[in-house]
Amino acid sequence: MFPVRPRPRLRLRYSLQLALTLAVCLFMIVPVVLSVLAGLTNNIFIGLSSGLTTRWIEEVWSLYRNTIFLSLGIALACLACTLVLGVPAAYYMALRRNRVTRLIEELLMLPVAIPGLATALGLILLYGQWQALRTSWVFILIGHVLFTLPFMVRAVLAILSAIDIRTLEEAASSLGASRMQRFFTVILPNCRQGILAGALMVVTLSVGEFNLTWMLHTPTTQTLPVGLADSYASMRLEIGSAYTIVFFVMIIPLLVLMQALTAMGARARKHARADAPVPVAAPIPSTPAATSTEPRHA
Repeated sequence: MFPVRPRPRLRLRYSLQLALTLAVCLFMIVPVVLSVLAGLTNNIFIGLSSGLTTRWIEEVWSLYRNTIFLSLGIALACLACTLVLGVPAAYYMALRRNRVTRLIEELLMLPVAIPGLATALGLILLYGQWQALRTSWVFILIGHVLFTLPFMVRAVLAILSAIDIRTLEEAASSLGASRMQRFFTVILPNCRQGILAGALMVVTLSVGEFNLTWMLHTPTTQTLPVGLADSYASMRLEIGSAYTIVFFVMIIPLLVLMQALTAMGARARKHARADAPVPVAAPIPSTPAATSTEPRHA
């Protein structure tokens, strides 16, 4: 048997798909690489020939390190709030699929459909007279929770809708489990992948959110994207590019960690399915008629 060679048309299609993929990757990566290089050069207008340096990163750290820590704190607090609010909401909507829950699901998506500036303006009109809240980072946190909560609900709801949650509920209830026990021991383990996916989106969106944060921040509550815009507007481009490097250094480990947790969960479920005992059918009981060795008489 000789190996079957691919047809020329299939090879051409593969080459075109590969070229398109590489073009898209270059389209997305080249601006990022140029921005990073700009933050490491002595003079952006001269280029790499001016020499490499880390003094712009050191200057960013000395001027804007408070915005970095504040962004991380708000992102983690936002994740905690969306977990507490979003997972039970998705559980309820998956358990009781009717017109009311579908309406609630659509209403939860309004902060995503409405521009962030409009949402921020509504928050200022509603809570702006509370001076202590208006000047606190908690005000930004409220806006981030409104913006990211739909992503957590949708991610968990997608997982819960793919499994037979009613059967799991009835089985656990028949064994005497209370509602809280069913939620923590049955529902949460089955929607772990949705929670991890939602957490990934919530953290990255909260860290990088600019439009809503720009309206809600004060001079003492600048977050990382606001500081990045300020550095580009008021200082040299090298400072803004170095700020971009700091942003990548902060967000990429979070992405890698959450992706690793997601992969670990998938492998654990795969091994659990592989190690599960295969049910063996019970042997068919033999009947006297089938085992009798006496000759039959006509």
